Amino acid sequence: MAIPQFKQLRRAYGFDEVAIVPGEVTINPDQTNTELKVEDITFTIPIIASAMDAVTDVNFAILLSKLGGLAVLHLEGVQTRYQQPQEILLQIAQASDTEITPLLQKVYSQPIQENLVGERIEAIKKAGAVCAVSATPANTKRLSPIAVEAGADILVVASTVTTARHTSKSYRGLSFSELRKTLPMPIIVGNCVSYGACLELMRTGISAVLVGVGPGAACTTREVIGVGVPQITATIDCAAARDEYQRESGRYVPVITDGGFRKGGDLCKALAAGADAVMLGSILAQAKEAPGLGYHWGMAHPHPALPRGTRIKVGVSGSLEQILFGPASVTDGSQNLMGAVRTAMGVCGAFTIPEMHQAEMVVAPAITTEGKFWQLSRSPG
Repeated sequence: MAIPQFKQLRRAYGFDEVAIVPGEVTINPDQTNTELKVEDITFTIPIIASAMDAVTDVNFAILLSKLGGLAVLHLEGVQTRYQQPQEILLQIAQASDTEITPLLQKVYSQPIQENLVGERIEAIKKAGAVCAVSATPANTKRLSPIAVEAGADILVVASTVTTARHTSKSYRGLSFSELRKTLPMPIIVGNCVSYGACLELMRTGISAVLVGVGPGAACTTREVIGVGVPQITATIDCAAARDEYQRESGRYVPVITDGGFRKGGDLCKALAAGADAVMLGSILAQAKEAPGLGYHWGMAHPHPALPRGTRIKVGVSGSLEQILFGPASVTDGSQNLMGAVRTAMGVCGAFTIPEMHQAEMVVAPAITTEGKFWQLSRSPG
């Protein structure tokens, strides 16, 4: 007797389960164009530093902008809650594993100081850098006018899961269509992982979409609430939404894959899967200029009732410039990320990132669990 099917599952793939097929034509890596455009702003490399306190502060944002990328300053983090955030970051780095979650909950319970929001943005702009800032949907209406007045260039509205339709009895949800009309800057929104949600977000008029729920090295969303999609499948689905939206509107909205990256090969696979850029956390937290002092933690870690992150020890592997451009002093692919990207594009015969989207991919045996390397191998401390 046939059993009726209640739910049908499809196979989803992460970075370690796929590989890129070389092209039939190859080109010199130094002839590749790796530009990312977000509306009228162009970046020479498709790398964005995540809006996490262990990754981005004022100095890091300035440095990455000068190197051709973009760093996003979290407007609800320690940089805007404390006049001297370095002292707080040192406490976080020195806390034991048993102390860290209560400490982070205490640290992030302090109020956001609106004067610090403006001061941090103005410091980045004064250095001549592109300034991107991030807020959660609940605080966007409050913080975005301050960001505009201080001169921010890009607003990122980010949460664990973002949709164009949100139902709540306690407050009126954030309307991205309305926000787009009121703010004179590009708006990047995320995170999402599905074709339908991505397409609806793009139809609100936003400038780019962050893709990724669950794969981050410091994220425990998959373990805590069981929600997430491996990054290759999520990227492919959202890239399909981007192309469909371009067909119906004539407007191209970049897809930015966010989370789960460990080495250069992962970046290359994300681009081949359809990403226009990548957002990096743990890899860049290893830079000697990063504010996390060799540690990294998820922004949902300090949640007062249901933490969905963990602090991980990533260590310090080199300067930001070395991590991005080399020369690499290690063989594991964690340095000279842009060298890896350009080499992969050359091997695939792709002059541009859109051409890299056309590279063939195959299912390959998994190597390690996606994005969880640091959690599986972390040492006490």
